[in-house]
Amino acid sequence: MKILVINCGSSSLKYQVIETETEEVLAKGICERIGIGGVLEYTPKGGEKEITEMNLPTHTEAVAAVLKALTNEKTGVLKSLDEIEAVGHRVVHGGEAFSEAALVTEEMIKAVEDCNDLAPLHNPANIIGIRSCQKVLPNVPMVGVFDTAFHQTMPAKAYLYGIPYKYYTDYKVRRYGFHGTSHQFVSKRAAELIGKPYNNSKIIVCHLGNGASISAVLNGKSIDTSMGLTPLEGLMMGTRSGDIDPSLVQFIAKKENTDIDGVMEILNKKSGVLGLSGISSDFRDITAKMEAGDQHAKDTLEAYSYRVAKYIGAYIAAMHGVDCIVFTAGVGENNKYIRRMAISYFDYMGIKMDPERSEAIRCEKLLSTDDSTVPVWMIPTNEELSIARQTVEVLKENGLAK
Repeated sequence: MKILVINCGSSSLKYQVIETETEEVLAKGICERIGIGGVLEYTPKGGEKEITEMNLPTHTEAVAAVLKALTNEKTGVLKSLDEIEAVGHRVVHGGEAFSEAALVTEEMIKAVEDCNDLAPLHNPANIIGIRSCQKVLPNVPMVGVFDTAFHQTMPAKAYLYGIPYKYYTDYKVRRYGFHGTSHQFVSKRAAELIGKPYNNSKIIVCHLGNGASISAVLNGKSIDTSMGLTPLEGLMMGTRSGDIDPSLVQFIAKKENTDIDGVMEILNKKSGVLGLSGISSDFRDITAKMEAGDQHAKDTLEAYSYRVAKYIGAYIAAMHGVDCIVFTAGVGENNKYIRRMAISYFDYMGIKMDPERSEAIRCEKLLSTDDSTVPVWMIPTNEELSIARQTVEVLKENGLAK
């Protein structure tokens, strides 16, 4: 079954075509600068990346350009659009309405629109992607896969905030969590690798990228996660502050003579390792400075790793133990220093990293020693494959799979 996976941003559209029987990626790419020009990147399986500048005034034209690339006679991977049997859409926020992927219907789209206040930058773009695909592929079934869905199994004690309860009942202010497709994909794979039934396992997933979150997955269900109402809560990230004293908002507003929007701009786009290091939001740049002897760069990476360790420790307590700790995403798969520094806090538990194994990057690899009390793995995430898998399941449940 060939699934087109779509991930829409406000001015971009990432895509992959996945053959679900073999789980091969037949083609992938991105449309950028939608509405302000247009660039299409297209890479067929086994082929070279093609970059084409073109006019992409809206996402509808971007979808059409993608489909044209996929079916072109020279490097296309599809003979016709009839080979696309479904489209799986990444949707950031499903609120409490969706605890799993769902078939795209008008009712589903309305429920997503109702969550726009919770994800004003992402949900409208996701809906634009859905509508654009509906115009170009009107008879193809479509599925929405939600970043928040996997975390809907959190108990009330984990998702409620210590604020007046009416803000939850009236406005649904609570912890939602994000990166759900990644946490689900990686935790399932971790259970397979350690030989534990997924429904009888305790797994901590550290999704560390420019955006980062950690989750506690107990018996195949998320019971807690570090991001909250928005992706700003939790770990320090590339440009996001993560956990702070809420009074800091008022303090900075007065000192900098700005308003709440100004402070939120600082916390979302000028903070994290970018703000703390004064170097970059790219961990590679900070690591290079640390390797060159820059103490401030080292302090920044240690501060980041310390926060990772604190969440791991908290989730070990929440699950009364842990069977496996996993690192994934751009930083988790590439930065050996952060992995080592974070795990070093658990040497008292007998959790030990293997010096040689932990040098590995971007591969599926056991990083801990053979005698470590808890295995530590690196597992590359694959959110697109997770979306494709969930799309197939929804089609089967609704009798639409061919």
